[in-house]
Amino acid sequence: MQLTSTRISEAAGEIGTVFKFFSSYRAGKKPEEVLADLTFGNPHEMPLKGLVAALGKSIQPKDANWFAYKTSEAEPREVIASALSRELRLTFAPEDIAMTQGAFGAIATAFAVLSNPGDECVLPMPGWFCYPTILRSLGVTPVKVLLDQKSYDLDIKAIEAALTPRTRIVVVNTPHNPTGVIYSRQRLRELAELLERKSAESNRRIFILSDEPYRRIRFDGVGFTSPAEVYPWTLIDYSYGKILLAPGLRLGYLALGSHMPAGEREELQGTIMVAQVARGWGFPDAPLQHAVADLEKLSIDIPRLQAKRNRMLSALSRWGYEMTKPAGTFYLWGRAPGGNSVSFAQRLAERNVFIMPGTLFERPGEFRISLTATDEMIDASLPGFEALAPALAG
Repeated sequence: MQLTSTRISEAAGEIGTVFKFFSSYRAGKKPEEVLADLTFGNPHEMPLKGLVAALGKSIQPKDANWFAYKTSEAEPREVIASALSRELRLTFAPEDIAMTQGAFGAIATAFAVLSNPGDECVLPMPGWFCYPTILRSLGVTPVKVLLDQKSYDLDIKAIEAALTPRTRIVVVNTPHNPTGVIYSRQRLRELAELLERKSAESNRRIFILSDEPYRRIRFDGVGFTSPAEVYPWTLIDYSYGKILLAPGLRLGYLALGSHMPAGEREELQGTIMVAQVARGWGFPDAPLQHAVADLEKLSIDIPRLQAKRNRMLSALSRWGYEMTKPAGTFYLWGRAPGGNSVSFAQRLAERNVFIMPGTLFERPGEFRISLTATDEMIDASLPGFEALAPALAG
């Protein structure tokens, strides 16, 4: 006798590998035995001083309603609309901004608002492992499309082949997790032209969900183009957890593309709030919304993060690893020696160095490193990588 819903059972099937890894990757290891945890994008040092000060300020009540029920409050929406307009060279109104519990909450809300059971959503692969789980819980079919296997750029022909009359959303994640690739304006224009044409052919609008939580984490002065700049039917999700390196603070937003026609924008504005309520009051806690004006001014040390990237990338490349040089995010993506990322991760774990095998991204031959580790962790990890280097194989 089945106890759980079919949708949740299907969602569990999508996320099972991740849960298993999360619960077991450091099993039996004492904290002091872990030389380097390079798995998830978690902090390994005390938080930004400005972050602590902002939260301390925001927790002090200024009126009786300070901790009352909060939806998307006016002040943080105004701050974000102004900052986003400057950053993307577009014009966002406060009403275009919905405050969410991180980018995760924004993504789930966008999927719920835009799609019906039986619809399809095109996902880049490799890609974030929670997209399919959210979609399955809504009765929406994830359609996984490989990125270009050399450059990890968007493969427009592959996307076109995946589109059907049931396609409702195409997810674009830039800068891309796990590879760190940032898509060019030209490639995004090509995608926009394709989706305009296919929407007209099916007489049904295809939306882009632009997943941009790493938008402000970029290296070497590389620029950034949001799909919202070239395709009106774009929704943007963003998280403060990345730029603050504080993923446990569930604060983000969903923004409607400012080029979207006014009537459709107004309809979506109201529907988004309904979806957030229906999915369990999916608004950030009051202190986090009060803190937005101060949090907007903060950032982790990007030059230091770039230095970690350079050190790790230089060493691994010298030892024969095939790595992708990230233009953004705080990850490194590469091919596992011997083509088996699980075996490679296990051998590193024996040396108390922990990485994320590509099986979590449905890419068993590749692996991901998180550069949010400390400098000391990165230094401690290098002998393990050197010992298993492709250049020394055999």
